[in-house]
Parts: sequence; C-alpha cells; structure tokens
Amino acid sequence: MRIIIVGAGSLGMMYGLRLARGGTGVTFVTRSGEQASLLAEKGGILVENGEDCHVSVNAVSMASCAALGEEELPSEGDWIWLTVKQAQLTEELLAAVSSLCARGAAVLCLQNGIGHLTRIARGLPAGTRIVPAISTEGALRESPGKVRYTGRGSLTFGALRPDMPGAEEEEITQKMLVDVLSVAGISAELSNQMENRIYEKLLINAVINPLTAIYGVKNGELPLHPVRLRLMSALFIESRAILARVGLNEDAGSWEKVLAVCEATAANESSMLRDVQAGRATEIDWINGGIAALAREAELPSPLNDAVAVMVRALH
Repeated sequence: MRIIIVGAGSLGMMYGLRLARGGTGVTFVTRSGEQASLLAEKGGILVENGEDCHVSVNAVSMASCAALGEEELPSEGDWIWLTVKQAQLTEELLAAVSSLCARGAAVLCLQNGIGHLTRIARGLPAGTRIVPAISTEGALRESPGKVRYTGRGSLTFGALRPDMPGAEEEEITQKMLVDVLSVAGISAELSNQMENRIYEKLLINAVINPLTAIYGVKNGELPLHPVRLRLMSALFIESRAILARVGLNEDAGSWEKVLAVCEATAANESSMLRDVQAGRATEIDWINGGIAALAREAELPSPLNDAVAVMVRALH
C-alpha cells in the first residue's frame, strides 16, 4: 500500500513520518518546492519521547503533481490523505488532488469543522471514494523538516454513508489501512457512525479552540480560571443543543469529555491558537461559524458561537 499525504504541516508530517518509519511507502505533497526538496533529499525528523528519529520519505511540490508519470500515481488499494486545513482547500489544491485520483485511490479527509466534505466531493472526479476521518493525536511542526509528536490519541475513519452500494468492498480497503496503521504503531478504528463522531469532535473543538485562541492559553490552562470555565460551559450548552437538533446522539459529546480532552492535551496549544499567533487564517468559519450556520437552518439562537467567531476573526 502506498500513501500520498497532501499537506506537510503538523498532522500530515506526524502521520507520514510514523507510517514511513513503519515501512509504508509515503510521499508528501507540499505547498512549497523548498520543503519538498528538503524532505526528498534529507528526509524528515520525528521527535518522539525526547528522541529524534530520521525518516526517509519521498516528496514533491503541489505544482509537480500534474507531471507525475502513470507509474507514480496511486491506484486502487492506495490512499491519498488530505491533511491541510479548511482554509487551504483551494481550487488549485483540489485540482492537484484530482490529478492524483486518476487511478482510483481513496481520499482520507482530516479537516476540522464541517462543510469540507461537500467542497472536496465537488472538486474531485465523480466516483472518488471520500472517507472522513478525525484525529485526537497531537503534533507540532517545529521546522519544514521536523515535527514533534506531542499527544497520543487515535485516528477514527469510515464511510459517511455505510449503507451505500459498494460499502462492503470499501470496508475491506479500510481494514487494510487499519492494519498498516497498526504496524506503524498508530491506534486506529473504523466507525459506521462517522456523522455522529464528526459532530462530537466539532463540539469539543468549538469549546476549546476559540477560547484558547482568545485567551492565549494552552488547553490544560483553559478550565483553570473560573471565568473561563463558566464561558466554556455556556458555549458547550449552546453548541450541544444545536448539534443535538441536527443529529448528535444523546449519549455523545458530554461535558466531562470536553474537560478530559483539556486534561489529556494539557501541554498542547490548539491549532487555532497557533494560527492566531502566526497570523494565519483560522478554521473558525467551519467550527463555530459552522455551528452558527446549522443554528440558522434549524431556527435556533447561537449568540455565543456568533460572538467567539467574530472575536477570533478580529485576531487574524
């Protein structure tokens, strides 16, 4: 099995280097030619448990995708992982991914928030197998060739519509990927309730990410101040009520789980906080903005989600 990872940021590099270290053929597709050259010539460095591990990988720039030969393209049984953030899902990027899909590889989508699956489907060839995924692992890219593995978690993926024709064949391919991930030491599971899992991850992100960005604190610090804790709780209650109306299961997305994530990732900076600190566009429009859009469709109020979305946009 070959895996092409589109996006060599924190999450993409962390997974790609661990897979390559485990013996899987990995190729990175990077935004810049400089990063592609660095990874192809010198490999990448994975920092885990305080130790540096040098890993050899292939890498090409996004601009070079169209020039790949037939033998270099992934085929059925192979995977293309989209690990870029939602703001980077441009027409140019999806055109590059389209050129990689020519021989039937499945596409694993690792974006936060909602709305991306529809955009990706519209931008890729008809019939492309698009598989949503959520990750609870932590990573921090320290340089274009180096990433630190900061928090052990798991990768969950599966068909959004498991009752669709061909689902059994797709499940076989997905189980093969689980086996490959297991060999690489990556905890992974298949789920036939991905919509619910996506909503649950959205709920957790909607509480933690914007507030860590606004207050400028790490995940573990967020609930330690009583004012922040009350705001977390209010945002959680509002967001959960909206998501419950559109499909979140009653037994999913507990307040205790939000606090548990803060504790488990206490030393981590959320991706939204890092984006704000770096002056990059955040995913706020697809997280709290996405929940606010669902609220409008359901004719529900969403004042807190609207407010934090406005504040984070002002920090861009």
